[in-house]
Amino acid sequence: MHGRLGKLEHIGIAVRDLEEAKRLYGDVLGFRLTGEKELPDRGLRVAFLETGNTKIELLQGMTPESAIARHIEKRGPGIQHLCFSVDDIRRVMGELKADGVEMIDAEPRRGAEGRLVAFMHPRSTLGVLLELEEK
Repeated sequence: MHGRLGKLEHIGIAVRDLEEAKRLYGDVLGFRLTGEKELPDRGLRVAFLETGNTKIELLQGMTPESAIARHIEKRGPGIQHLCFSVDDIRRVMGELKADGVEMIDAEPRRGAEGRLVAFMHPRSTLGVLLELEEK
């Protein structure tokens, strides 16, 4: 790993219709669907696709109040976040905070694939929502 962040783990893409997005990314573009999950507590449906060198995480809001539905309402569908792997999420979060990066999550939480994750606020990252995922 070079520096604090490791490899690009996945690209999160906000979509209005998960089935339509799976057809495009899977059937048309040829990426392999590796899993799907519903997270009702977050109002979220997720599909995971393998591209060969990273993953794509398709995200559909299940309710108008969900973070993804609000993102689409404000910005439209498209890239929602980039996720990078880290060895020790709490250490990296502490280093980032010390360097003035605003974290959305005060503490890591479980992500869609069960690993610890935390998000950096786009105000601190030139408008890009960045996620850390502990390996």
